[in-house]
Amino acid sequence: MKVVAYERSVQGTGASRRLRNAGKTPGIIYGGNETPQAIELDHNALFHALRKEAFHSSILEIEVAGKSQKALLRDYQMHPFKSLVLHIDFQRVDANQKIHVKVPLHFVNAEVSPAVKLGGAIVSHIATEIEVSCLPSDLPEFIQVDLGKIEVGHAVHVKDISLPKGLSLVPHLEHENPVVANARVPAVKAEPTAEAAPAAEAPKEEKK
Repeated sequence: MKVVAYERSVQGTGASRRLRNAGKTPGIIYGGNETPQAIELDHNALFHALRKEAFHSSILEIEVAGKSQKALLRDYQMHPFKSLVLHIDFQRVDANQKIHVKVPLHFVNAEVSPAVKLGGAIVSHIATEIEVSCLPSDLPEFIQVDLGKIEVGHAVHVKDISLPKGLSLVPHLEHENPVVANARVPAVKAEPTAEAAPAAEAPKEEKK
């Protein structure tokens, strides 16, 4: 995905405020063997790009002053209550060095699994992304998780996922092996019991 940015010569709180008022977003590109570079981007184009899943998990080609740099989105700051991107950070990548990246999970085939078709279970997605290690050229936009064989009461752990070639789990996920999805039958609420019949009136004492 290509991103067009422009060099930013003036920095500071006041300069950033003026940029935002002009419909621009300040940012920075850092990492690699080059010095950090202050940049500015068109706010509306950036705002819409941030709504795309691929923008968060793909290698981006950022063009600044006619020069292209490959980078990852590393962080961005939003206004507390306005649809306004305040700042954005990109990290350069080296084609020969592995990177740690969070990649979205796409779940498929839950509706044809034994848990759903035979057991009436609900399949819940516990995680929506996992962190992997890979070379930039091996980074996928998403990882597919096949839930076609999940059964009632069972779960799919991160180590059950078939990772694409070139990807490996980061050490803490390899060690912890967390759950990414499970299948549970929803609890059935007990039907309210019929109202008890009114108690028979106590016999009146006979007058003597």
